[in-house]
This record gives sequence, structure tokens and C-alpha cells, in this order.
Amino acid sequence: MVKLIKGGVYYMNGALVRENYAFMVEAKKQAAIKGTMAYSILSAHNKGGESDLKIKFDALASHDITYVGIIQTAKASGLKEFPVPYTLTNCHNSLCAVGGTINEDDHLFGYSAAKKYGGNYVPPHIAVIHQYMRECEAACGKMILGSDSHTRYGAFGTMAVGEGGPELVKQLLGQTYDIKRPEVIAVYLKGKPKKGVGPHDVAISLVGATFKSGFVKNKILEFVGPGIKNLSMDFRSGIDVMTTETTCLSSIWETDETTREFFKAHGREGDYKELHPADPAYYDGAVVIDLSRVEPMIALPFHPSNAYTIREVIDNAQDILAEVEKAGNKLKGDKGKPYHLLNRIKDGKIYVSQGVIAGCAGGSYENIAEAAEIMRGKNCGNGEFMLNVYPQSQPVYKCLADNGYASALMGAGAIVKTAFCGPCFGAGDTPADNGFSIRHTTRNFENREGSKLGENQLSSVALMDARSIAATAANGGVLTPATEVEYTKKVKKYYFDGGIYEHRVYRGAGNPQPKEELIYGNNIADWPEQLPLADNLLIEIVSVLEDEVTTTDELIPSGETSSYRSNPLRLAEFALSRKDPAYVGRAKEVKAAEADRRNSGALAEEILKKVGIKLAEGTMLGSAVAAKKPGDGSAREQAASCQRVLGGVANIALEYATKRYRSNLINWGMLPLLAKQFDYKVGDYIYIENVTDCVKNSEKPIMAKHVSGGKVKDVYLQLGALTDEEKRIILSGCLINYNKK
Repeated sequence: MVKLIKGGVYYMNGALVRENYAFMVEAKKQAAIKGTMAYSILSAHNKGGESDLKIKFDALASHDITYVGIIQTAKASGLKEFPVPYTLTNCHNSLCAVGGTINEDDHLFGYSAAKKYGGNYVPPHIAVIHQYMRECEAACGKMILGSDSHTRYGAFGTMAVGEGGPELVKQLLGQTYDIKRPEVIAVYLKGKPKKGVGPHDVAISLVGATFKSGFVKNKILEFVGPGIKNLSMDFRSGIDVMTTETTCLSSIWETDETTREFFKAHGREGDYKELHPADPAYYDGAVVIDLSRVEPMIALPFHPSNAYTIREVIDNAQDILAEVEKAGNKLKGDKGKPYHLLNRIKDGKIYVSQGVIAGCAGGSYENIAEAAEIMRGKNCGNGEFMLNVYPQSQPVYKCLADNGYASALMGAGAIVKTAFCGPCFGAGDTPADNGFSIRHTTRNFENREGSKLGENQLSSVALMDARSIAATAANGGVLTPATEVEYTKKVKKYYFDGGIYEHRVYRGAGNPQPKEELIYGNNIADWPEQLPLADNLLIEIVSVLEDEVTTTDELIPSGETSSYRSNPLRLAEFALSRKDPAYVGRAKEVKAAEADRRNSGALAEEILKKVGIKLAEGTMLGSAVAAKKPGDGSAREQAASCQRVLGGVANIALEYATKRYRSNLINWGMLPLLAKQFDYKVGDYIYIENVTDCVKNSEKPIMAKHVSGGKVKDVYLQLGALTDEEKRIILSGCLINYNKK
């Protein structure tokens, strides 16, 4: 159902043709390269050269885990007003359930910032960030930057990018988003989905086919082909938002009358524009998806790419679930009671304990309405299984209520709640230890839904489409694909009630009120001072992560931890807490030793003895985390900033999982070092002489000394390509310092 085509392809006359069969002369190929939708949109927003892009976005978006830090950083760098529309939503810490007043304090800060600097403010429970941006800000040909990794509005003709907060700071200060022109991959859709198959089934198939190989990493996915016309906007958007899990940079879709109808229904028909690639258009590769062959899918723990058909899992439950159970026990180690999943098999059936349909991926009108039709006349029962449903915005909720779908779900025993991202990142509906939850949300990493490995807690979260979740609920919690149940697929037409936003959302974009004062809660703190990079650097490795991929949720846990996001030092206490609880203490020791060096003028004798090599005068000491492939997942800058405020100066990796995590390291003045071998231990040292010259000449190999167990060896490290601005940011110590200069 999903086929990858490696190597160049042309999109010609509505079909894909491999480059070696197209017989194009070079001049026509160069013209075809410029024929993609992605090329046109990027070029229209580019202030730089043909290859080295400097992008200015049309609008920005942040939620309540990230906007305080972004505004504080921009304010410290001279922010006077928001230069483009900036929307602040409150969909992540909406419950205000942890930390006393600090969450609502942050919301009040956001409201005051929207008034002072001229932004939009969406109060808690009104809409999740991405649905609000779809409904009110996305427009064909536009570019939007969001401080959330699932910033994807390609189905609406908008090229959207999810990045760490510092990249939004740059836009607020009139700077640019600097990247090499990305490769573009065609995603060719054909056929029509069968009844019972939803957008998450297609998305999980796509992620499963592309993630592990890195086939689309940091590239743009361009959706084309005859299958698009067979998909509603909710269906398209449900696939689009999950492209983040492929590790692509962004996405864009062809638009048509269905797209126009969406904008018309939302009172914004003027934001519609027909988008199609040229004929021919050249792509660096392709993914072909036959929608008619997609089956109900499940992404088993502990990653969205762990993809199977639901029927395959049911038919081979013992073997497949045994592999997941083995992986879970490897994560837990020997501490506490073991992780179980095989006990979910009873009489040849797989029993689930919880279902959740929520957020930017699951909470759409059509997903929930069709789930209600599947549940009609049935019920969840009064056993262990429970079903929680979160419409993604109040307008969606109102239409579901007016059309009878909310009441149908309630009557079947489901709990219908307000717009909230919590189930997606561990701040709501956390399952019990060893529980098995099926979710139409975006991620299912270990720890992601709220369990804590450090406290011997681990539950199973699998991703499924809302339709199969409803089918499972209607079958008493027995895992069931929606293609195997009878129901009425046709749902009542959606309508948008914009009065909900008019009566509650503060729309201040373009209307700053500089005399307004920012309202600070007691937990909101300024960023601590960061020192510029010294000429010579001694790095102590204080954590080594052996996993093949390390997510940002492991670097700084989500869930209740994020309540402290507006206090850098307090939040940093949670860094790696679920992966390496001793990390914070070790990092603090290194930071204290560096403070002593600055005060006394020399490193402590005990450190010099451990290092055992001659160091240049004035060598700076800092800590580092070594991980094979860090940075998959969330765009939250705190994954890097927490390391930085604890004295971190570098990460050492075989590769970085995402561009956004590497950018976060750079913007916080940390070296994104790359190594050819991974043979590091806690307590090892890396010594780099003339490190400032290494940054200035970033593409050259770095000769360093690796001290381990009293033995010294020469190693070569690399920084990879850095823009001139990125070099200056690292040398300055962080983006704040750079902008102060």
C-alpha cells in the first residue's frame, strides 16, 4: 500500500516517471526543479540566495508551554512589537492542575503580552493550537512557523514548519530562518479509502514506511495525485499533521474545490488559491500510496513507526506482543515489577483498557462523528475499558453537539471533554501502570503519555484511527478494526460558528499597546546569564544515552514537568529525570567547578589530575550529553535550554534526529558535535584546543583529545555546516547574547 521510489522522478501528465525514463535535457530538468509547489512558496518568502535560503514567515504560533520563554527571550533582545501576526494558544497546560497558580499565571502573562506587543490570544479549552491556525490563519501560499513540532497546515495550501522557540524569536526580531534549500519528495496518492479506514491509518502506514530509513528526513513532502480528490479536508489534515513523525521538514498539498469550500465555510474564501505543481515538476524521490489498499493500522509501543495492520496483530498476537513486551522490559531494566503486555491476550482476543480520540490529529469533526456512528446503539460497558473524546475546538464541539454526535457518544458511555492536548504529551488520561491505551493522537513514545520509568511505571500506548478505536469500544474493549463492523459512514455536514471565537478570542495582531504592562507570575523568571565560548574547551561527559534514538521527551519530560517551563532553573531540575536521574547532579558539579575556575583563575587540581593532559591557559569547563541519535519528537527548546542552564556546552552524537533539535542546541550556544564512533562513558573528557577557530571553520574536522579511564586518544569530531549567523550565536554563548551585541 506504500511504495518508496528512490532517486529522481518527474510528475508529468498526472503520473510519476522515473528520471532515467524521462529523457529530459538538463535545461528542462532545471526548469522542472523549479516547478514544485514547495519551490514557488519558498522562493516567495526567501530573502537570501538560491541555495542558502533566508525565510521570513507570514505568521507565528505558540502554545502555553513555549510562549513565555519565547517572549522573554525576544524582550531581552529588544522586542518592541510583534512584526507579524503571532497567536498564543493555551491548549497544553489548560487544566492548571499542577504547581498551584503557575499555569494560569502564565496564561495571564500571555494575554498581557498579546495586548502589549499586538498578538492574538486563545484562552484555555477554546481550541488546540493547530486547529485554531487551520480555521483562522492558514492560507494558500502562506508560510507559518510554530513552536510545536506538529505545525503542519500543508493540506490547506500553507507550508508550515515546527521549530524550537529561538527560531520564533528570530522572526520576532526581524531575522530570518536560514536553511539550505531542502529536497522535495512527491507523495503520490491514488485510489479511495475503504469504509472503516481513516486518516490515521494512512498516516501510520506512511510513517512506518519512511521513518526508520530516514527517507524523507528534513525534506518537504509534496502531496499530489488523483487520490486527493477522494479525501475530505479533515481526512487530508489528519494525514498531514502526522508527517512530522516521518521527520520531514514540512509539507504542501495540491488544492482544489474541496479546499475552497473549507475556506468559504470559515468565511475566508479570499485565502484560497489553486496550487498545483508545473507539468513537468522534478522531485528528489517519491512515495506512492494506494489509498484503496490501506487497512486499519496500529502503531504499537513505543514509536509511531512501529506499524502493523490491526488484523496482523490480532492474528499473530503472541509473537508480535512478545516483541513489544521484551522492548518494554529492556526499558524498565531489572527494577520493580516487570512490564506486561501478553496478559492482554485472553481467549485469543486482545483486550484494551482505554481509548482516547483527541487533539490536532484525532479530534476533528469527521473523526468524532464517524466514531459516534460506530458507537450508535452500543456502549463502552462498565468494565475496565473507558473512552475519552476531545473535540479539537469549540466550533467543532458545538457542531458535534448540534448534530447529535456528542450526545450519541455520551449515551454510549464515552466521556466528551473540551479542546486539550494533554493526552498527547502526558498531562491527561495517563493510563495505569501496565495499562494498554489506544489513541488517535500523534505520539506513543515511552514516557510520552505520563508513565515514569524512573519510578518503575510503564504503560502501553498504541496509535490507531478514531474509527477502529470506536469499533474496539463498541466491542467491549476487544481490539477490533473498523472495517469489521457495520455502521453508517455518512455524517451530517459540518458548519463553522465563528461567533465562538469573536466572543472569546483576543484578536490584537497589528494593534500593539506599548503602554500595557506585562503581568508576571511568581514562577516566571528571566533566563540566567550564559557565558561566551572560550578559546579552549574541556568537556566532561555527564550522561551517556545508549538508545538508538533519544526523544526530546526523554531529554526533558513532558506532562506535569512542563508546568515549570517559565522558570528555566526550576525546569532544569527535571532534565533527563526519566532517563538518567543522576544527570542533574553531575551537571551541577561541573558547572560549580567552572564557576570556581573563573573565580580562582585555574581548574581544580582534582580535575587536572583526572584529565592528565596539559591544558591551554584559560580553558573553559562545561558538560555534555552523549547520545547516538538525539532530538526526535517535540520542538520544545527546553530539551536544549535545560542542559545549557546547567552548564552544558555540547551534545555529542552519531547524528541528530531532527533539524529543529540541532537548531535548538545552536541557538542556546551549544556545540552540536558529531562523532564517527560511540564509545563514551560518564566521566570521560573531551578537550578541544582553539575551539573558537573550529566554530569559524565549522566544515573542517576537529582534532580533539578523548580522555577515558586514564587513557588518552586523538579523535576527530565535526560540527557540520553552520551559517555565519549560527557561528556568531555559538561564539556569543546563546541567541540572547548575540542579539544583545
